[in-house]
Amino acid sequence: MDMLVNLSTLPSIENEINNLNLLGFRVMRALSPDRYEILKWVEEHTSILAKGEASVALSRPNPSIFIATKDERIAGYACYNATALDFFGPMEVDSKFRGLGIGRVLLIKALEALKEEGYGYAIIGSVGPAEFYKRCVNAILIPTSEQNIYSRLIRPF
Repeated sequence: MDMLVNLSTLPSIENEINNLNLLGFRVMRALSPDRYEILKWVEEHTSILAKGEASVALSRPNPSIFIATKDERIAGYACYNATALDFFGPMEVDSKFRGLGIGRVLLIKALEALKEEGYGYAIIGSVGPAEFYKRCVNAILIPTSEQNIYSRLIRPF
């Protein structure tokens, strides 16, 4: 199912970013020269499908993908406007860094970018952890969204 997020009610993440910085993490918009390293990481930590979406996000002059790094290594990523405009996802955080708030920061950074691009609401496509999105950004399930944009995949989820 898909979820809907009101972008005018996004919470501040300034404190979370400061805490991650103190732990040695950086969260930033990706740059195209890092394309192959990011795509390799995405495929290794998620799937070939996510790699396809990340590839699209990295193809833009202003890439629609944020990454978290620690010690010059990728710790997580989040895409938006990859499969469809106004869509968030995919996203992943390395399992050894979960629980530190990296996913929340990546999520909100990507949603803030959508808001800055003029969107009022965002769709989180084919959500996995619905409770995470509800807790972080008050996302709500979209009724009847079982049939969604990802239904056209060669092998749907």
